[in-house]
Amino acid sequence: MKEQRQPIIDHYGQEGLDARILEAYERAGRRIARHGDTESFDEFHIRGRDATRELARLANLHEGMKVLDLGCGVGGPARTLAAEFGCRVWGIDLVEEYCACATMLAERVGLAGMVTFRRGDMTDLPFEDGFFDAVWTAHTIMNIEDKERLFTEIRRVLRPDGIFALYEVCAGSASPPHFPLPWASDESISFLAGPDELRGMLDGAGFEEVLWRDITDVSLEWFRRAVAAIKTRKAGAPRLGLNLIMGPNAADKSKNIGRNLEEDRIRVIQGVFRRGE
Repeated sequence: MKEQRQPIIDHYGQEGLDARILEAYERAGRRIARHGDTESFDEFHIRGRDATRELARLANLHEGMKVLDLGCGVGGPARTLAAEFGCRVWGIDLVEEYCACATMLAERVGLAGMVTFRRGDMTDLPFEDGFFDAVWTAHTIMNIEDKERLFTEIRRVLRPDGIFALYEVCAGSASPPHFPLPWASDESISFLAGPDELRGMLDGAGFEEVLWRDITDVSLEWFRRAVAAIKTRKAGAPRLGLNLIMGPNAADKSKNIGRNLEEDRIRVIQGVFRRGE
């Protein structure tokens, strides 16, 4: 299992990530002191924080719920669920730098008491049975080859009738996608499932579908607007966007997201499921 994890850690890991983010803010003459200050970079998925809010409402997440964020990254969705929906959130990620950065950001914006981040494998969760009211994932399961094992683990840690909310990238009608992409530089750690295949896996794992939406068109339109906004940005202006997380080839990764959406090589879905009996 360690051999399977390491290429994913190598793809995402960035030594000193937290320091580089703080340095970028200092150069821009800004500081991180409240939840809204990190919105430009910490929601590492298509449509950013708006997509997080939308799925949280669709899943009816609310104050007091215990939520597990799988593949939490630097903690953007977890902090949004805590700050705006009153959830108590645990985030788990393979990448130590992400967990350290997420913890630092939570402390700076005053949410340390609402969110906890730890390194771990989402296919082997370090939590007791039935502990969570909801499990959340946004653009993470593309890196998971053994999705059946993943869904078995998710079901295990959910209470009876608990909610699984997912916002994911699926395989489109054309293949393969163009690389590099935010989640993979090549096919070796990219395990896209088709939408119907993914729904079938969830059904087989004992989940009852509450909602399923293909939002590829909405995602493509958002991406086009984002690209247009970047083109109008002043030359030399400090960048405090996803480039802070995606690294030096962020532009190529972003370009390929748009190209893959245009060519139907990837699709974007939202789903809400309930743990069945």
